[in-house]
Amino acid sequence: MEKKGSQRYGTLLQHPLLLLLALAIGFVIMDPFKMGPLGHHDFKPVKHDLAPFKQVMENWPRDNKSRLASGNLEFVDEVFGPESLEFDSLGRGPYAGLADGRVVRWMGEDVGWETFALVSTNWSEKLCARGVDSTTSKQWKHEKLCGRPLGLRFHKESGNLYIADAYYGLLVVGPEGGLATPLATHVRGDPILFANDLDIHKNGSIFFTDTSKRYDRVDHFFILLEGESTGRLLRYDPPTKTTHIVLDGLAFPNGVQLSKDQTFLVFTETTNCRIMKYWLEGPSTGRVELVANLPGFPDNVRLNEKGQFWVAIDCCRTVSQELLIQNPWMKSVYFRLPIRMKYLARLVGMKMYTVVSLFDENGEILDVLEDTKGVVMKLVSEVREVDGKLWIGTVAHNHIATLSYP
Repeated sequence: MEKKGSQRYGTLLQHPLLLLLALAIGFVIMDPFKMGPLGHHDFKPVKHDLAPFKQVMENWPRDNKSRLASGNLEFVDEVFGPESLEFDSLGRGPYAGLADGRVVRWMGEDVGWETFALVSTNWSEKLCARGVDSTTSKQWKHEKLCGRPLGLRFHKESGNLYIADAYYGLLVVGPEGGLATPLATHVRGDPILFANDLDIHKNGSIFFTDTSKRYDRVDHFFILLEGESTGRLLRYDPPTKTTHIVLDGLAFPNGVQLSKDQTFLVFTETTNCRIMKYWLEGPSTGRVELVANLPGFPDNVRLNEKGQFWVAIDCCRTVSQELLIQNPWMKSVYFRLPIRMKYLARLVGMKMYTVVSLFDENGEILDVLEDTKGVVMKLVSEVREVDGKLWIGTVAHNHIATLSYP
């Protein structure tokens, strides 16, 4: 045994290029000087459940006319990262949660936008208001103080607005607005680290997503890179003021939407590029089912009047990404290379464009609209169908898009 080991060692020394290569790989993996983009993170990539790229793309209809690109840009540089859009029972709106920590309401051309609600007592114009820079990294260090309202939902009977804030959990504010009241910041003693979206059941229960137990919103990209699955679907019960875990072990749970008859809800798993169904009533109660695999990374999902589901998708994943996902060791080495993250991302094809898709409750694709060149929107968060028009929100840009539909 010693002889064989010595022979291997000698062979390595006889091939200095192999030795240098081995040392270089070891150096990259160790990253002792924290030179790579993940140098200061405890990066632990894992293999996760993703449908084969080729299988999904072969069955995905394309919008060859890029119809979404014919939409309109609305409120340019007036709203900053309007992730979720909502309308009240009187038809007023849209309401939008912004990157500067406010929930704002459109009051018409004469008045314009007004601040409707805040999620934090820390909010001040000096600390939080950065205008168009609110959607850039300049805002990140202030988000935990100012708040970042994401999902919005009105309770139609009471007129209360419920808010999922990335840092302050689940909150509610009355019909007249003001400072929102926290409802849920912890569950079973653990903090709700990244509340993302919500929907309200007819019995008053509020279902909402907590995207990760490891990373908050500023570091959300690492949830995708690692493939970690510590996210949860939660339920808040107003009469008892208690929060319960409905599902855990989810990979970036994001948008959530009850069905029209409320016998089930659907939620998106962004990391796994899919829509899932959770049964609330009937013989399948408590069961989780796959609704549809997607070509890209889904965000919010919203219901139209027909009971169909609009899904916002940042498209598209690539073969290179799938290779890294299936080989976590390779991903670990690749993202530790001393190269800026944006260039590493481009090399594996991570150049996003907007797709919005309409599904029925069985996961059948009813329509697909694309904006492949990013004319109207490069990254999308939500699409709402209201009175013959699609309202499209984005966490990344400083405008809203609209499109007449159908």
